[in-house]
Amino acid sequence: MRLRKRRYNMILVTGGAGYIGSHCVRELKERNMDVVVYDNLVTGHIESVPSDVPFVKGDIFDVELLRSTFRKYDVDSVIHFAAYSLVGESMKNPAKYYHNNVAGTLALLDAMIAENVKYLVFSSSAATYGDCGDGLITEDSPQHPTSVYGQTKLMMEQFMQDYDKAYGLKYVALRYFNAAGAHRSGEIGEDHNPETHLIPIILQVANGTRDHIGIYGDDYPTPDGTCVRDYIHITDLADAHIRALDYLKKGGKSTYYNLGNGNGFSVKEVIDVTEQVTGHHIERTIEARRPGDPATLVASSEKIKRELGWKPQYDSLESIVSSAWKWHSTHPHGFEK
Repeated sequence: MRLRKRRYNMILVTGGAGYIGSHCVRELKERNMDVVVYDNLVTGHIESVPSDVPFVKGDIFDVELLRSTFRKYDVDSVIHFAAYSLVGESMKNPAKYYHNNVAGTLALLDAMIAENVKYLVFSSSAATYGDCGDGLITEDSPQHPTSVYGQTKLMMEQFMQDYDKAYGLKYVALRYFNAAGAHRSGEIGEDHNPETHLIPIILQVANGTRDHIGIYGDDYPTPDGTCVRDYIHITDLADAHIRALDYLKKGGKSTYYNLGNGNGFSVKEVIDVTEQVTGHHIERTIEARRPGDPATLVASSEKIKRELGWKPQYDSLESIVSSAWKWHSTHPHGFEK
């Protein structure tokens, strides 16, 4: 069955109350685009959703609710963030990740096909690559995930390729590296429980809500022995999602892009920069390695720059950490009052 051509103007954002999703919703609203948020609030925060944005509390497994939401709001496109994303947890509880990320996405795709919703921008991950060594990772680099989380993202990409061929569903998969930072207003930012991302954990030490940060391994084949990652600001990520959707609506073919700044920073370097930005000493300890963590992940984002004109506005680690500190210093307990 091929998708019939229909014209809608509403964008549904799954996981739109989460960290990345909520920032994307803000950017969509600031560009006067119509959006509805769909989230089960298991990890998301209703406080992050603007009061003038329609909100549907629901699960991506609920195909009938998805279909009725598509019809009610005349949805023509989906930006899909809803997924579990903890690497360590995925290794300990793979069933949770295969069930939610893989089966849940299949349910979403089936609902989209049933209602002729034909455009999808998908939140993929650099974790689909696994350990690629020291060089810049391009979209053509081998995909050999070292974690269950990365494997689920790769499987989701493969499903979308098949759904495009069979049903004409057009998608862009954005393989982004380490999302960080907070909205320029300081009104929303990162708030996970438990928190596992490096920069917010360091900032929790700086704001006094955490005693120290544990560095997971200092014996990696990197200059200082700690893992090296490429950090990209959350607003730059949101901008890429919007550009990808615009590309699809103008007739673009299904494709995939890396998203990163192209610069790698070790865990110790991020801690040092955070000390400079906040003026606080960051106590640290060395812990055992986490299963599934590659030594180095640094992106080449030349493809999306060349094809969609995307360019990161927050191109230094200092600017990314500074925006995150604006949120964490005024919201030490996140959205909790």
